[in-house]
Amino acid sequence: MIRVLVLAAGLAAAASPDRATGGGGVPGGAAPRPGAPPAAPAAQWPWGQGFPDVEFIPTSPPVVEAMLRLANVGRDDVVYDLGCGDGRIVIAAARQFGARGVGVDIDPQRVREARENAQRAGVADRVRFLRQDLFETDIREATVVTLYLLDELNMRLRPKLLRELRPGTRIVSHNFDMGDWKPQKRLRVEGRRIYLWVVPPRTGRGAEAGTGVHGDLR
Repeated sequence: MIRVLVLAAGLAAAASPDRATGGGGVPGGAAPRPGAPPAAPAAQWPWGQGFPDVEFIPTSPPVVEAMLRLANVGRDDVVYDLGCGDGRIVIAAARQFGARGVGVDIDPQRVREARENAQRAGVADRVRFLRQDLFETDIREATVVTLYLLDELNMRLRPKLLRELRPGTRIVSHNFDMGDWKPQKRLRVEGRRIYLWVVPPRTGRGAEAGTGVHGDLR
């Protein structure tokens, strides 16, 4: 699942299959798609932490690899997957590319599963998984962010990415874009769209060059 985040309660409930996302990064209340793995029972969710806004739909291994290659992931990178589901993206980043990784998901069941998968893959010393709302996660360490959300969620997340990530950080999204912030590269794998952006240098005006976003991003 990639990715680099999930937002806006109820959006996923009305989404078509092509608008499904990779994990639960923020609180919400979307109805599960028939056949999707069940979310944790309500009693397991600490008060105030919310439910996943989206269901877990995994990204295929070829798309995962293509995302990481498009971002040119290497040993010096720290890959953050926002809405990480079973952890497959950061695990692949560590196992196939030697990177370190952090997965963020609000669903405790998925976080447990991701940690177990990392142990089985032999990369538990290079990755970690946080049970958090992705909008409250400190992502400043990331050199690559992966996403598999919705267009609306990407747009809501965009100011945080531009504000917190360092210039030169790569952002890769599976299937959903960033509105008027045009990607630097795009490709198709297994019929799925993959987009790449690079965080631009900050300007004195508080605008990010080439993104179409204006305002105080300091």
